[in-house]
Amino acid sequence: MHAILHALSITGSMAWEITWALILGFALSAVVQAVVRTSTVVALLGDDRPRTLALSAGLGAASSSCSYAAVALARSLFRRGADFTAAMAFEIASTNLVAELGVILALLMGWQFTLAEFTGGPIMIVVLAVLFRLLLRDRLLRTARAQAERGVAGAMEGHAAMDMSVRGEGSFARRLLSPDGFTATSHVFVMEWAAILRDLVVGLFVAGAIAAWVPDAFWRAFFFDGHPLASKFWGPLIGPLVAIASFVCSIGNVPLAVVLWKGGISFGGVVAFVFADLIILPILSIYRKYYGARMALFLLGTFYAAAVVAGYAVELVFGGLGLVPDQADATIPAEGVTWNYTTVLNIAFLLLAAALLTRFLRTGGLGMLRMMGGAPSTDSDHPHH
Repeated sequence: MHAILHALSITGSMAWEITWALILGFALSAVVQAVVRTSTVVALLGDDRPRTLALSAGLGAASSSCSYAAVALARSLFRRGADFTAAMAFEIASTNLVAELGVILALLMGWQFTLAEFTGGPIMIVVLAVLFRLLLRDRLLRTARAQAERGVAGAMEGHAAMDMSVRGEGSFARRLLSPDGFTATSHVFVMEWAAILRDLVVGLFVAGAIAAWVPDAFWRAFFFDGHPLASKFWGPLIGPLVAIASFVCSIGNVPLAVVLWKGGISFGGVVAFVFADLIILPILSIYRKYYGARMALFLLGTFYAAAVVAGYAVELVFGGLGLVPDQADATIPAEGVTWNYTTVLNIAFLLLAAALLTRFLRTGGLGMLRMMGGAPSTDSDHPHH
């Protein structure tokens, strides 16, 4: 019982530490999605030129941070005419370059990891684009498109197919501050939370259990701690494999990244671990349904290689600049709720979340929430009032 309570206390402390950051990140994402239409995004992602990929990364960074929703949205963009490489770049950015992930990394691990995230993410996209140019054959792409057009439903398909942006003319601020803008923001906000809550909770519980129950000696041996060169080589290779086996994706894997970092994985290994959220086993199964088994294996190989290269690049650059923090300073939040800036921010942002949730419930949000798990019969935009 003591061991269970210890694990739960670590889980609770981590959750309390990141609550305000999550609400802030999802609110910002909801604001953008409330005023930018999906059809506008598709029109901008018609090829795989560097400028287009940079734009797709920027649009992805402003959208959903749930891995399942990102994968479903990327398929929806691909079906509507977006270039496949651009859609995958959008997918990577929407889970690995979002504001809430950066803030949570800074809170739990340090600003260096946030900087590494925004450095390694573009590197991963560039590597993936190069691999696609060299290895992706037209025949495989045609097969994947044919499979995508069959409309096989997957996790979060309904959510991805909904375009909840505000209709009408006017400036960004005018549309956002209108009653429809408030309603659209509240709907996106709550549905984003519904999309990620399961993975976040699982990630926190897994991290709490591992932190409490797995001895540090195991991690030190597993990650070759004490052997600097071997550790730097091994970390980016093993990090994504740990992520694949952990089943935890998106923001949910940050608490586990804290445990791995404290346990001795290299700096580049942490980065590669975080970037592997789009090739965990459940998502590989979704790729198989969306694009076919061969494309699923192709995405596994290319995403893994891109995450590894990004991990090595970050390790070399940050190591050379002396920006890798000391692992001896790594700590896992365990103090619980105390009266400090975290508590003040949590109270303020929980009030914001309550206001958005109230608006959501008063404007028919529960009906749309039920649509999230299933694919609509068409891929047309859903008007929002």
